[in-house]
Amino acid sequence: MTSTSMEKEKIHLWYAYPDDLLQQNSAQACARLLSEDEQARWQAYKFEEHRREYLATHALARTALSYHGKLSPEAWRFRPNDYGKPAVDPECGLRFNLSNSRALVVCLVAESADVGVDVEPCSRAETILEVAPSVFSTLELRQLEALEPKDKITRALRLWTLKEAYIKARGLGLRLPLSKFSFHFDEEQAIRMVLDRDLNDCPDRWQFCLLEHRDHCVALMVESRTPPDLMVIEVRTFLSSPGPLNAGQPSWFPPAAKSS
Repeated sequence: MTSTSMEKEKIHLWYAYPDDLLQQNSAQACARLLSEDEQARWQAYKFEEHRREYLATHALARTALSYHGKLSPEAWRFRPNDYGKPAVDPECGLRFNLSNSRALVVCLVAESADVGVDVEPCSRAETILEVAPSVFSTLELRQLEALEPKDKITRALRLWTLKEAYIKARGLGLRLPLSKFSFHFDEEQAIRMVLDRDLNDCPDRWQFCLLEHRDHCVALMVESRTPPDLMVIEVRTFLSSPGPLNAGQPSWFPPAAKSS
């Protein structure tokens, strides 16, 4: 559903930290929230750090949805679409998306708009730059090559995070060719999205932004024609109440038109 009214879309970005689950009580509290299928997938991971990452991600999704919805965290059920993007089952109006890394997991929730989120540790930037020819468009590569070496690393991380957020918001997986859409940075670092006609989409229906948190880059993509209202919430240990974080004033693109 596209936000077409003048009211701003309200979205909530949730942060949690897998290493908080090194505390046994926290891990046990999270495990109690999982469905039987999730329990089985969690237990199937070979390495403990991957198990913590999975557990924190899925406990965070259930905690965040219960903050906005009417069900208890353990009561939520999900169904994936044909490309693997999960949705609440049965439909209740809430939209959400997840992303995870070893040290930080995120969940983006909206009440009506489709959303996508990606989180990448800054330490991955050089690896992303190494594979740039296979993941970036011609336009993105041309801009990338014009940068100083240190700036190339930062740009590569931002580009990849934005592209992942868009793919996830569309819910089509890699059916969306990475070369068919671009994020163009101008001299003032304003960003615009450029889409190939084959993608059957319009850049004007999306708002996006980039955030930094604990040595990670986070990209948000929201189906809205105006910059949304963003609240950032942090969950620590899953044993205490979530608390708001000050995200400052994120720069949304495209920027809102100035009133005359």
